[in-house]
Formats: sequence, C-alpha cells, structure tokens
Amino acid sequence: MKSLAVGVSLVALTTVVLGACGGKNAENDGGKDFSIADRYKLDKTKPAWELDKKEEPTTLTWYLNSDWKTIPFGDDVTTAQIKKDLNIDVKFITGDDTKLNTMFSGGDMPDIVTLFDPTSSAAKKANTWAYPLDDLAKKYDPYFKSVTYDQTFKWYQLDDGKTYGYPNYSNTQEDYDSGVIPVNTNFIIRQDIYEALGKPSVATQAEFENVMNQIKEKYPELTPFGFSPLGDSTGSLGEPLQDWLGVPLEKDGKFYDRNLDKDYLSWVKTLNKVYRDGNISDDSFADDGPTFDEKIKSGKYATLFINGTSGLVPQLQTFSNNNKGNAYMAIDGPKSTLGNEPTLNQTGISGWLVNYITKDAKDPAKAIQLFTYLLDKKGQILTRYGVEGETYQYNQDGKIEFLPEVLKLKEDNPVEYSEKYRISEFLYFNHDRNNALGVGSTDASVNQMQEWGKGKLKPHFIIENTNPDAGTPEARSFDGIKTKWSTALVGMIRSKDDAGFDKKLADYKTFLKENNWDKIEKVRNEKMKENKEKLETKD
Repeated sequence: MKSLAVGVSLVALTTVVLGACGGKNAENDGGKDFSIADRYKLDKTKPAWELDKKEEPTTLTWYLNSDWKTIPFGDDVTTAQIKKDLNIDVKFITGDDTKLNTMFSGGDMPDIVTLFDPTSSAAKKANTWAYPLDDLAKKYDPYFKSVTYDQTFKWYQLDDGKTYGYPNYSNTQEDYDSGVIPVNTNFIIRQDIYEALGKPSVATQAEFENVMNQIKEKYPELTPFGFSPLGDSTGSLGEPLQDWLGVPLEKDGKFYDRNLDKDYLSWVKTLNKVYRDGNISDDSFADDGPTFDEKIKSGKYATLFINGTSGLVPQLQTFSNNNKGNAYMAIDGPKSTLGNEPTLNQTGISGWLVNYITKDAKDPAKAIQLFTYLLDKKGQILTRYGVEGETYQYNQDGKIEFLPEVLKLKEDNPVEYSEKYRISEFLYFNHDRNNALGVGSTDASVNQMQEWGKGKLKPHFIIENTNPDAGTPEARSFDGIKTKWSTALVGMIRSKDDAGFDKKLADYKTFLKENNWDKIEKVRNEKMKENKEKLETKD
C-alpha cells in the first residue's frame, strides 16, 4: 500500500490525466494518423518485428515509475540482441509520482510507461493516456495476441472492455495447475542438525517447542529458530505463515480477517512460548537484509521460516559450498491444528510491473513489436537465459543449461558477469512459466526445497488488489491498521507472559473498531466480488 503522501499525489495525477487526453494521437484506436503501409503487411502467423522493413533505427523512451538503477541498453549480450533483432534503441527514464505527474501536465510523454502499482489512479485512468493493446495489435501486430494470456488480458480490462497494460510475472490458473511455478516459502533446517536429532517432526506445537529446546541444549552457539527480516512489516510471520497453515482466504463468500484466525493465533502464541524459552533471538526482530543474509551463509540459524526462497539462493549455496556434506533442507514444518493443508502463495495474476504504450508514442508499431518480442518464446529465453552458444546450450533432455564458463564467471566475478550478460535483469515481461525451460538451480538443496513445494501452491487471485484505493479515508485507516498489526504481532511474540500476549491482542482488536475496520471490510468485499466476476468471464 502506498503512503498517504503518494496517495494524495496520485489523486492529483488523476485530475491531470483526465485533462491530458486531448493531445495529438489522442484517439483510442491505436494511432489514427500513423501508417505502416510502406513497411510491412500484417500477418497473424508471424511477429511484425520480423516483417518490418524500416531501415533507420527507432529510439523508444521508456519511463519506469521508480528510482531504479537502469542498465545501459545495447552494451551487454541480452540488450544487444534486442537492439539487433528489432533495430531499436531504448532510452530509460526513472522517477517518482511527481515526475510522472509533470509528464502528464506537460504533455511530453515517453513512448512506454511502466507502473509498479496496478491499482493506482494512473493505472485506472490509463484509457486517457495509453493506447488499448487490443487496438494496437489489430493495426500493427496481430501476432501479439498469440503470445499473451487471456486470463491476464481480461484481468487488466478497464470498464470500457479494453486492456491498456500488460504485466510481467502474471501467473494464471493454468500456470498454477501446470506445476511450473516454484514454491517461494519454506521451513528449512540444517541437514546435520536434522539428522543428529533423529529427523524430528515439528508438526504439532508441543513438538515444535520440544525440538527448539533440544537445539538450544545441543547447539548453544546457534539460534534455534529464525525468520525472514521484518522491516516495517510482518515478514514471513504474517501472510506466509497464514498460508502455511492453510488459513482460508474467504468464508461464506466474504472477506475473512486472517490475522485473527484462531488456528494462526494459536501458533503465534506458540512462537511466544518459544521466545520465552530463549529460542528466538531478540536480534531477529531487528536484523536487516544483509545481516540476515550473512547469518544464513554462516549457518547461524538451526531452523528458518523463509518467504522468498528464490532470492536467497546465493546465500543458501554459499552455506552448502562452504560446508561440504551439509546444507539447509526443506521439511514439512508446523502443521495446522485443524488439519488444513498449506495453500502457499506465489506471484498472482496481477503480476508485477505493468507496461503501457502511451498515446505520444512516436512509433506505436515498434512499441507493440517490442512487447510481442519480449513476450514471445524468443524474448523469454533471451532475457532469462541469454543467447544460445554464447551463454547457454541445450542438453540431451532438451533443457537449457548455462555454459560452464558463464557459471564460472558468475561465481568468480558477479559484477563482470552482470555487466557482460544482464541475464534475468531485463525483466519487464519475464514470467515464471519459462523457468521450466531450464535445468534449474545447480544447488541440490535449493532444488530439494522447490521439489518439496510441488502441489502446495494455491492462487490467491480472489483477494488480489482488494486494499482500499489510495487517497481514500479507508486507505488512510488501513495504513494505520497495518502498522498497528506489525507492532502488535511482534509485541505478542515477545510478550513476557500469557497476560501480556492477550492484552496486546485485545488492544489490536480495539484499534480495529476505532479505525473504520467495518468500512474497510465493505470495500474488500466489493473488490472481491469484482475479482470473482473477472475470473468467471468466459471467451
């Protein structure tokens, strides 16, 4: 959720957008005055970039609504290939909502815009400043529709029935059903400790407490239980733990407050008991990312509950590389007291980063060609694995594997590796489904964690984007409630006794009543209903 300041900025942005739709190329038909008659003829069976005879290079300006560090386009293996294939150059611009607001008000828009929040005012008013991708495809590249996914396309439709933005990492129901999405939440334990303790179960709360006490007694130099950094949120102890315990997403078709689920809270109370036994370190509540990473590399934690396994691969590999015959491994971990199975989450249908072609695009045909190229198999392989023969090869099973010299450079000099190849760094249309094309991680322990997770993922589409809209009174209340819950959860886990735990929980419940929780529930129910309607839409 955006901060209040950002919410206000985007409310202002909406007004600017509404007034900015009268410029050149303002028609909603995909660029009325732009013609490709002298360049190529449309062909549904071939991508337009292969047909385009335009000789002079096209420069596209691409705005990222974030202060990200951008990569020089054309200086590495990945972007050089894009540049060569499409005969384009890309100039990246970065900024914040204020800069985007200035662009709208000044009428000087880039060719492509990437937004980070699909629920922002700018996204909701995209029909005033961006072209419908449906119309661009019809006019300049009908092949585009063959590389998009209908469920994602429909999810992003606005009220006019047209789709203006397309995300990366949008996982559809088909993706979840296929099993190609890797699990990203794991309960892990050091293999040597697991075996020394007789491969114990920590499924029940009594077992969990007992094993933590055994670890403290036999391995006093280690922290028995750790978890992903909290920062200003609840880290892995919030929604990821709720998913782990199979806490329902809804009840009787209505929004369900998972934070107050009795099964979940009983495990939070167990964590409090483990803390009071001295088996959760106070440092864990304050550790930042780098500190957490170093503790994994050195094996400081005996057990860990992590959310973001894919982002911890280097750290997990470092530990296994430095401790031959030892590694972190995934086990079943805590179980629901009600018998619920895990319903782990991954990136949903909304994806992450949404890309638009603006009405000021100088060459909308080239812009949609770039979208098609990056979404097609060729672009997906290029941005994820590089160039065949230069960075990867196919093995006898038809799987992509990186060349030995590429892996060696990655290990020996990661900075040079990044600058030379930019593999998985040009990620604006990447998708999890393409991980299945490769052989996977070279680290056996990471592969074991992902193998453990098969069959445990469940899409959370129904509750995506159900937070109150930025700038509304409900959004301001919700921001306050999120902050209160973060402090309440940590406070409950660190309570000195049961009375302290119960008081912090009671205080939080009172805070909900005093801060418009009933109105927030109403908003979320309305948004969940809209989500259901989108998901039930048929071709």
